[in-house]
Amino acid sequence: MITEADWYLMPTGFLDEREEICNYVKVALMTDGISDPGEILPDPDSTDRRGWWADMDSVAIWQGWPIGCKNWLLMRAKISDPNSFEGDTVVRAQFYTRLALQPLIDMRLCSAIDVHARRVGVDRIDVSIVIFRGPNPEIELIFQDMWNQLRIYERFSPYGGSV
Repeated sequence: MITEADWYLMPTGFLDEREEICNYVKVALMTDGISDPGEILPDPDSTDRRGWWADMDSVAIWQGWPIGCKNWLLMRAKISDPNSFEGDTVVRAQFYTRLALQPLIDMRLCSAIDVHARRVGVDRIDVSIVIFRGPNPEIELIFQDMWNQLRIYERFSPYGGSV
């Protein structure tokens, strides 16, 4: 799976803080979250649960949270209905996305996040995300085509430019 995104960097090489919520969302959704021990991995011959090695002590060391999204678990999954062994794939994509973004609400970086996943083709699920700061939407993103290539498309940003 290939992931593409633009990072907002200052001439110093640091992330542009004016785009901090966009950067948080990219880190949360474009990195692999660690799978739970009982979850079925995409490669049956692998025991790699992915995740970031520093997640183990992130809360104690820097008041952080586990980073990443578990949508990578759907990489080789069939888009199935609620009656399948693993459950509805669309619901799982929505749940994994929401789970990865929940720390943004918990840490009060935003007031609410709407996540909606829908099947738009035989082998495609789109996940749309709207992040609110107060009553107004701050950022709206759509993640498309999870099985071939993941791309982020900007729909709205208060700063202009691409996300």
